[in-house]
Amino acid sequence: MDAKADETYRLFLVEDSAAIREALVSSLESSGLIHVIGHAESAAEAWDAMVGLPVDAVIVDLHLRGDNGFDLLWRLQKRPDSDALTKIVLTNYATPAFRQRCLLLGAHYFFDKSLEFDRVIEVLEAAATAKAGRRDH
Repeated sequence: MDAKADETYRLFLVEDSAAIREALVSSLESSGLIHVIGHAESAAEAWDAMVGLPVDAVIVDLHLRGDNGFDLLWRLQKRPDSDALTKIVLTNYATPAFRQRCLLLGAHYFFDKSLEFDRVIEVLEAAATAKAGRRDH
């Protein structure tokens, strides 16, 4: 692993909208603390791409190409690093029932795309700053 990957907060993005992916990547990487190490448009594609990949956090949309984010959240519980992996749901379907289901599947955060987009960035920048602080000690 290169030094840059070890210094930054590694994020994997699961989102089937290219426009939203581009906006998230641009916003998240602008701080210099977060590095989007990969993305996928479906849960199956994400699961395959993340095998053996060191990841600090994952952003998961619920409505994906060919499947859904619930499937991925369920599978992520099987990763050896599942407890350390920050799981964030960012969706247009921010209903109380979906929120509850995601939390039961191990999501740490559940955000509405249309109302809380900036909260995702705040949460990840805080986590990246905390990781950098731990590394400095």
